[in-house]
Amino acid sequence: MADRDSDKDFEGQVMLPPKPLAPRKGRGAVSNVQGRYEVNAREDFDDGWVHDEEDGEGKPFKTQVTDEYAKTILSRNASPDIPFNVSLNPYRGCEHGCIYCFARPTHSYLGLSPGLDFETRLFAKVNAPELLRRELARPSYVPESIALGVNTDAYQPCERQLGLTRRVLEVLQECEHPVGLITKSSLIERDIDILAPMAAKRQAIASITITTLDPEISRTLEPRAAAPARRLRTIRTLTEAGIPVCVSVAPIIPFVTEPELEKVLEAARDAGAIGAHYVVLRLPWEVNPLFQEWLQAHFPDRAQRVMNRVREMRGGKEYDSDFSKRMHGEGVWADLIRQRFTKTVKKLGIAGVNQQRFEKLDFSRFKRPQVVPPAAGKQTGNATGQLDLF
Repeated sequence: MADRDSDKDFEGQVMLPPKPLAPRKGRGAVSNVQGRYEVNAREDFDDGWVHDEEDGEGKPFKTQVTDEYAKTILSRNASPDIPFNVSLNPYRGCEHGCIYCFARPTHSYLGLSPGLDFETRLFAKVNAPELLRRELARPSYVPESIALGVNTDAYQPCERQLGLTRRVLEVLQECEHPVGLITKSSLIERDIDILAPMAAKRQAIASITITTLDPEISRTLEPRAAAPARRLRTIRTLTEAGIPVCVSVAPIIPFVTEPELEKVLEAARDAGAIGAHYVVLRLPWEVNPLFQEWLQAHFPDRAQRVMNRVREMRGGKEYDSDFSKRMHGEGVWADLIRQRFTKTVKKLGIAGVNQQRFEKLDFSRFKRPQVVPPAAGKQTGNATGQLDLF
């Protein structure tokens, strides 16, 4: 019997290679890559039966927001390369869809994909303000700056309807507790009435992330975030309200956003930013294949060059999680970026933000909340949320 052709399956059907992944309008990821905890692996192939117009790739992924009742709300870290120890994230997943987002792999813990699922299947921690109030009321709680919206943007589109971030800020304002925010959204302007009085007491600072000034690149890189020009206007609006604003140039992607480094810093300075910091592209876990799919879909002509440069800045690897290297990289190219950043901020007269920026906030006015809601599903007998013995 003649050997079966290697390009046919067990029924003799021709097995074609999978079609190149195409961009999806309004989304950053181009696929639903499997999470690293999934047991069964799947592989796509074109069996020739599905026509392009019927394969569903053009159909939009609708955003779903699910209520979540969290058990805790403050996350703590001891990373030496991060300028804060405590963070609060009202949402899991982020509709902004930034393809480079380092938080994408966290969706794997939920049994969901860090790809399209991350930006379409969101979870809102609806009890976040109540949990925060209870946490601040603990006798053992020691105040330190809370970074709000670090993993996923606290001002993503669903915040307009849910208002969780605003309610969290109301608790912090009531307790005169310092907070630092980072966002790509102009929605932060809604909360100036809270942030401006806090900033006047040195209890609030903000960072606006600007990756590129090119609206075309931004539309594919971070498709549902505010346009670059709108973010610059947000910097100006916050600054005029007396809120200190820094610009976060992150991530710096070789041959994509890297050529604009000096222009981004200058535009942010002109808008009123008083400080700046940067991070080079990070590709942890599933972010790596997702980013490379994005590169092939949007910049196939330079995809190989970009990845070669990424490896040069990561000691030959595509990612290095070492605390001393993961933010700024290593090697000649990483050093050139550092020099360009340092010289530009010095020339522009703005601060290269360091680890102490959160420590400059004022903790001395902190006061514990007077009224504390009971834990969900429990009846309590006093204001601290502790159960009565009798």
